[in-house]
Amino acid sequence: MKISTVNYGSLLSYTPRGKTQKEIDSKIFRHNLKAGRYVRNDTVSMPDWIADLMKRNMEKLPFADFFQSNTVLVPVPKSAPMKDKANTLWVPKDVAYALVAQGLGKEVISCLVRTKPVKTAHLGMMGAERPKAIDHYNSVTVQGTLSKTESIVLIDDFVTRGATFLGCANRLIEVFPKCKINAFAVMRTISYSPDFKNVYSPCIGTVNLCGEETFRRP
Repeated sequence: MKISTVNYGSLLSYTPRGKTQKEIDSKIFRHNLKAGRYVRNDTVSMPDWIADLMKRNMEKLPFADFFQSNTVLVPVPKSAPMKDKANTLWVPKDVAYALVAQGLGKEVISCLVRTKPVKTAHLGMMGAERPKAIDHYNSVTVQGTLSKTESIVLIDDFVTRGATFLGCANRLIEVFPKCKINAFAVMRTISYSPDFKNVYSPCIGTVNLCGEETFRRP
């Protein structure tokens, strides 16, 4: 793989551990996002709510320069190949389209395709069991082309260590070597609960590859 570092931004955070009301609320929010739930009395989709929140606060967001008028948004594929894309819940794609509808990007191109499944990382999974960046790289391919652009943002619903971002970014750079590739996740995981402050917690950071392992900071 050619890329060992990817810059990423995230809007929200959650912690899988902890028992305070804020910590419990963060887990509920994560579940609702993952399940494609609605907000505001079931009238607004979660991706639309997120995109509106970002639009209203864009000038203050640390990753604002990721989302330019010519930026192409590429949703991260699910952990297994999709047989029925039209009827399968794909949160990153829904978020990407909601962002473009708010003017936060030029268009959505779903050019990354999962060709074989990888394990879904979950709480309690040991580090050695988690899919590595190379596993994601070897299980995705790029299909189709992009319109003329110098900027790509990978869109995902969650980021933990960032292996998915690095694997996907390395596939994209092979096909689009002149593009700047950044990554955005709606929520980032904060494993150590004392470090968790609020659900709304915009940040910018890096995902780095060291050997086979991936490290996210912050």
